[in-house]
Amino acid sequence: MNDSLRHVWTIAKRELGGYFNSPVAYVFIVIFLLLNGFFTFMLGYYFERGQASLAEPFFSWHPWLYLFLVPAVGMRLWAEERRSGTLELLLTMPIEPWQAIVAKFLASWIFLGIALALTFPVVITTAYLGDPDVGTVFSGYLGSFLLAGAYLGVTEMMSALTRNQIIAFIISVVAGSFIIHCGREPVTNLMNGWAPERLVDLVKSFSTWYHFLAFQRGVVDIRDLLYFGSVIGFSLFTTSVVLRGVRGA
Repeated sequence: MNDSLRHVWTIAKRELGGYFNSPVAYVFIVIFLLLNGFFTFMLGYYFERGQASLAEPFFSWHPWLYLFLVPAVGMRLWAEERRSGTLELLLTMPIEPWQAIVAKFLASWIFLGIALALTFPVVITTAYLGDPDVGTVFSGYLGSFLLAGAYLGVTEMMSALTRNQIIAFIISVVAGSFIIHCGREPVTNLMNGWAPERLVDLVKSFSTWYHFLAFQRGVVDIRDLLYFGSVIGFSLFTTSVVLRGVRGA
């Protein structure tokens, strides 16, 4: 492992440890699991469906859960550093700014991945009651993890813009709402009345909802992987631009 990756991993481990040194992390995980269970078994009519599938009752709720829960995790990433005055100190350390940006992102993404992995009892229940498609379950979890990463990248970018965590939370939710709804039927149907089909398809291609549906159905397409990777990469790059401006100010 070269020095750059070593620095990234060192910071990521410190950040991840910081999550679990606080009761907030455990509260978040409990809330995430309770809401997952409520949406799956109550609002998703899991048992009434009579199908050994997680696509509709389980994964279909994740875009909405992440819309609020991911910003709650990521809103402090840079806003807290700016508020406490430690951002300047961090940026003067013998590390590159991109290393800190990637490390903070990875730590939060791993934390979200742990929370997602703890939903495994739903998979066990489904396997006990029927014979679910393993490939569909895997693609659903992969898509959910990538979806969380996309929201997290946007949240980190918004967190770098402000010193206030609440403001970072609010603008992250608004930005997340935009990239969900631009690909949903109410928006595309409205555009179909006046916009050319190519423009409608272009707007739809920016939607996390549109790309997550493929994973939910059991399809792992390289275009969807590239989409989520692009959202994450663009968000982290923009975060570096914002922080470079803060340091130069």
